[in-house]
Amino acid sequence: MITSKLPNVGITIFTQMSQLAAQTGALNLSQGFPDFDGPQALRDAVGRHIASGHNQYSPMTGLPALREQVAAKIARSYGANVDADTEVTITPGATQAIFCAIQAVIHRGDEVIVFDPAYDSYEPSVALAGGRCVHVQLGVKDFAIDFEQLKQALSPRTRMIILNSPHNPSGALISRAELDQLAELIRDRDDLYIVSDEVYEHLVYDGVAHASVLAHEELYQRAFVVSSFGKTYHVTGWKTGYVVAPPALTAELRKVHQYVSFCGVTPLQYALADYMAEHPEHVEELPGFYQAKRDLFCDLLAPSRFSFSKVTGTYFQLVDYSQIRPDLNDVDMALWMTREHGVAAIPVSVFYQDPPKEQRLVRLCFAKREETLRQAAEKLCVI
Repeated sequence: MITSKLPNVGITIFTQMSQLAAQTGALNLSQGFPDFDGPQALRDAVGRHIASGHNQYSPMTGLPALREQVAAKIARSYGANVDADTEVTITPGATQAIFCAIQAVIHRGDEVIVFDPAYDSYEPSVALAGGRCVHVQLGVKDFAIDFEQLKQALSPRTRMIILNSPHNPSGALISRAELDQLAELIRDRDDLYIVSDEVYEHLVYDGVAHASVLAHEELYQRAFVVSSFGKTYHVTGWKTGYVVAPPALTAELRKVHQYVSFCGVTPLQYALADYMAEHPEHVEELPGFYQAKRDLFCDLLAPSRFSFSKVTGTYFQLVDYSQIRPDLNDVDMALWMTREHGVAAIPVSVFYQDPPKEQRLVRLCFAKREETLRQAAEKLCVI
């Protein structure tokens, strides 16, 4: 008889909805991946490096050239200087980076604060480390941190706070003022760490700047900052990410990382290093690229019976279906939309420990070709 270490975990909602979309032929606006390829030059570089023989293990910490490009990008984007050798680690995906950061510092009985709605990988990672998640609900309307609730949730057992900005699933952003408020709240707790999940760091719109923990000197000293090449370069299937942390925290993270995967895929790292060096403008153009998709999709949805406000970050748009099927919870609504109307979405309640009963939201991914967005909007406007 197997005693499960994760008794409450099954197949993720993302896998379920993508499978249902495939089975029904629905347009898949559920799982967060583009239906278009990454840059041609980036894809060409992979073949070039495979042909050149770059097919063996890379260094455990990541290819030096790629770590140097990450450090250079951070300096350009945030004015922060990090050491490529001692502070940057390349990982097989951001989820693995988050897992290793949690395993590095969380011990049995420790508490980790997560903000609901929270990405689904956080809690299992904490549980496998022997810790316990304490859920603090973000604002129902604006998905902002309630600092009074956060203060009440802190205890002597709190060892970590997990931030996520731009936020999945809501698209909300944490401001610099909020980071300052957090720093003041935990200033006297030198035993408390932060994981800052910033995988959508370059998908921020309307001229707003992303407030990264990398640019917050005080918070960075206790933080693991995680990002994703997959999100930034439209290659989510490459499962390549990175984590940036001060040297002492990086050393602990690498102790775990070397026994989880040891290293990432070598030719992909070479290709990314080449592309980043040759096309530093890519990250500067990314907000405009995705903002155009957001605006198109929202304009196409304007005649529908869904209500929404344009997101400020990520490539997900939340829509409220209260005027359409208020009788359905969001899981049933997502299933109904997929089966009956040919558009797959993600129910937002799955991101909560205790979902707000009045909430009627589903999440749609707009990282799609214009043709896909037009087809999806046409279907959604007749619901």
